[in-house]
Amino acid sequence: MTRPEVWLVRHGETEWSRDGRHTSRTDLDLTAVGEAQARALAPLLDGVRFDLVLASPRRRSQATAALLGYPDPVVDPDAAEWDYGDYEGRTSDEIQADVPDWRIWTHPVPGGETAVEVAARADRLVARLGAEGGERALVVAHGHVLRVLASRWLDQPAGFGVHLLLGTATLSVLGWDRGSRVVDRWNARPPAPTESGGGAAAPPP
Repeated sequence: MTRPEVWLVRHGETEWSRDGRHTSRTDLDLTAVGEAQARALAPLLDGVRFDLVLASPRRRSQATAALLGYPDPVVDPDAAEWDYGDYEGRTSDEIQADVPDWRIWTHPVPGGETAVEVAARADRLVARLGAEGGERALVVAHGHVLRVLASRWLDQPAGFGVHLLLGTATLSVLGWDRGSRVVDRWNARPPAPTESGGGAAAPPP
């Protein structure tokens, strides 16, 4: 087992992520905005060497990886998004009209995965990263599964992910401090372009 630094990228915008619709199995493409987001994020990875690049089986993740400069990631089913079951395609407001105060972190998902099941997948990812990640690995996947992955990296339950907001086309880094797993950076975005379109992307703070 090694102690890799793990870089996480959430895929760029899709129509459903833009509209707040829960998206797991539905295999959507990136919007034009999502493609632009991924291209804008790419300079943050320039010159960084990864010993392992993993991506979800979904097109939106693999397309994001390609736009970051990794057209042939290793596809890992454990990096797929939380299966939303009967709530696929619905917004939180629509679900809460039927189940007041519903949240993915605290309530059942009929026909979908439990938090325990998603945590088990995240644990397998952590184990694979430790075995194959070398010095540094990249995982391109989805909002909820990456929040669970970070929670399990910290030895926290899946529900800890409620505290880890994660936008589309963002970069996060999981690392180490004196042998303990830590969050080094979270939810970093490239700087907004200037009005003239100039300005190079800088490393996240």
